[in-house]
Amino acid sequence: MATNPTYTISDLAQEFDLTTRAIRFYEDMGLLQPQREGPGGRNRVYSARDRTRLKLTLRAKRLGLSLTEAKDIIDMYDSPRDTGPQLRKFLAVLAEHRRQLEEQMADIVATLDEVKVHEKEARSLLAKADKKA
Repeated sequence: MATNPTYTISDLAQEFDLTTRAIRFYEDMGLLQPQREGPGGRNRVYSARDRTRLKLTLRAKRLGLSLTEAKDIIDMYDSPRDTGPQLRKFLAVLAEHRRQLEEQMADIVATLDEVKVHEKEARSLLAKADKKA
């Protein structure tokens, strides 16, 4: 009979290139719920479900979602309901995130344009100063 795989905090830290402190933080945020074993429940034992949730959390983080947004979306997939509402929520979160990124991109483009203007002015002033010298 096959047993479900389990992982230690060190296993997950190494696999996902994280610190154990980061994994404990995700646990404190309610994203992971390891079983406790050993004296006083000091040893964390993570399930395949925890590993998947960690992987999804890191993916959401790469997309720029907050941990709260990630938790809300991941928790929705734990329910046995229809996936329609879950996917609509995910699309709404992604649309808002895209809007924020596009706004930031527009701000960056405007700032770069301003830097170019100042560079041009500085080069012009430097050329004039060099001609006088």
